[in-house]
Amino acid sequence: MIMDDDAPPRVRIGVCVLPERPWAQSADLWRRIEGLGADHAWTYDHLVWGGLPDSPWHSTMPTLAAAATVTERMGLGTFVASPNFRHPALLAKDAVTLDDLTGGRFLLGLGAGGDLDSGLLGTPPPRAERTRRFAEFTGLLDRLLTEDHTRHDGEFYTVTGARLLPGCVQQPRVPFLVAANGPRGMRVAATRGESWVTTGPQRGPAPGRADDVHTQLEQWWEGVAGLTARLIEVEAAVRPPGHAPLGRVLSLDAAGPAALSDAGFAREQVARAGELGFTDVIVHWPRAADPYRGSEAALEQLLAG
Repeated sequence: MIMDDDAPPRVRIGVCVLPERPWAQSADLWRRIEGLGADHAWTYDHLVWGGLPDSPWHSTMPTLAAAATVTERMGLGTFVASPNFRHPALLAKDAVTLDDLTGGRFLLGLGAGGDLDSGLLGTPPPRAERTRRFAEFTGLLDRLLTEDHTRHDGEFYTVTGARLLPGCVQQPRVPFLVAANGPRGMRVAATRGESWVTTGPQRGPAPGRADDVHTQLEQWWEGVAGLTARLIEVEAAVRPPGHAPLGRVLSLDAAGPAALSDAGFAREQVARAGELGFTDVIVHWPRAADPYRGSEAALEQLLAG
């Protein structure tokens, strides 16, 4: 077979599973995702999610620990953990433990956090404060996963004598996938992360006529291209020397129409992501109703190539 050296690299495909089902129903689902050939699988890290505020909702870390026992190959990650209700020292221990349980497959998605979770445990901080807190959170977490006897006295966190033992299976630590759309968050991704994660512009297509959805979808892709260009500038300015280029991860379903509503549509969206330089995309396990209404057959065809 003659290989085309100019062909773009394959875009890796991940599947996000909302933690809404009891484990008795979820175990086979995680097995199925790996069996279909997904490169990685994820679950949301919220106390409550605005998309389904009245639905059952299970805890992230135990879900991923259980998923580790029924999978063998694909990466497993948080989409995404935030300082809204997690302390870096506790999250570091969870990360080390999950990296052990998965045999070095754990992926630590990180973000500043959503508005709903930000006020669940008290008065929500102003957005500017949340941005500063996230930068400190990520930097401290990096140290906690690479240094022993960590001491830190910062604006938001204090740690005294935290131990690294036993450390991560993946070295020098589990990979950080940092979600960011703004320039300050992108600086965190470029300085601390192994990959950058984006949902694209905040507002995707609204329900309406087919031509309206198409127009808004194109506007979303234009916004994704703009964010990618900004990321390239930030990475060039602040990425530490010697670090590998940032991976780029796009949540396709943030566009509005669920990617798995149709197999052809899903393949088209993945191809567009690849053209913009994204190394990975994430789709959601198809649900029978919105959000993320779709079909398992579309996912099967997408992962079959």
